[in-house]
Amino acid sequence: MRILVSGFEPFGGHHINPTEYLLEAVEDHSFADIQVELRTLLLPVHYDECVELLIREAEDFQPDAIIMCGLAAGRTAVSLERIAVNVKHVEPGAEYADNLNARPQDVPIREDGPDGIFSTLPIREMTCRLLENGIPAAVSNTAGTFICNNTMYGVLDYLQQRHPGVRAGFVHFPASTQMALHKPTLPSLPMDLMTRALMLIIRTTAEKLQHDAQELDSAASL
Repeated sequence: MRILVSGFEPFGGHHINPTEYLLEAVEDHSFADIQVELRTLLLPVHYDECVELLIREAEDFQPDAIIMCGLAAGRTAVSLERIAVNVKHVEPGAEYADNLNARPQDVPIREDGPDGIFSTLPIREMTCRLLENGIPAAVSNTAGTFICNNTMYGVLDYLQQRHPGVRAGFVHFPASTQMALHKPTLPSLPMDLMTRALMLIIRTTAEKLQHDAQELDSAASL
C-alpha cells in the first residue's frame, strides 16, 4: 500500500516548521510487519498552490491514503482534525499572511463546494493510540481558515470527486522544543516524540487500509 505524507515550509516569522523535519524523519522508514511505500512532499505556505502541488503528487504516486501535516503553534497536543471548512480567511489584524503575503477574507475555497468535508482517516483510533503511548493527542474540531484548512479541504474535495476510495486527513503538530528556545512561553513537544507520533499515525492508517482490503476481499468472495 502507498501512503503520501505532506508537511510545510516555515511561515509566520518562524524559522522552523517541525513538519519539515518530520518528513525527513519518516521518508526512508520501513515497517517490519507492514508493507508500506511512503512518499513525502514539502509544500509552500501559499493559498491554493499547496493544494495544486499535493494533488499533482497524488496523481503521480497514486496513494491509498494521504496524511497532511502542519504546525499549530500554541497547541499543546497532536491534533487529529475532524473537518475542513470551505473558506480562506486571514483576520485583518493577523500578524502574518501566507508566504506570498496573501490575506484573503471570507473567500470560498471552491464556489458552490460543500460547507465542510470530514477527514476519512481513522482519527479516533489514532488519538487513542497516541494517548496509549504517552503522547498528548486530541481530536480537533477546527483546522482554522489558513493554509492547513485550505490544503485539507482542497484535497478532500478533489478526492471525493475523483478518488473516493483514497483516505485522507490532516494532523496538526505543536511547536517543537527548538522553537520554544526563542519563545519560552510557547507550548512545545520534543521532535523525537512528534516523530513517534507520526510513525504511529502512519501505522494506524496502514492497518486501517489493510482492514479495508480484507473487507473488500470478504465481500467479493460471498
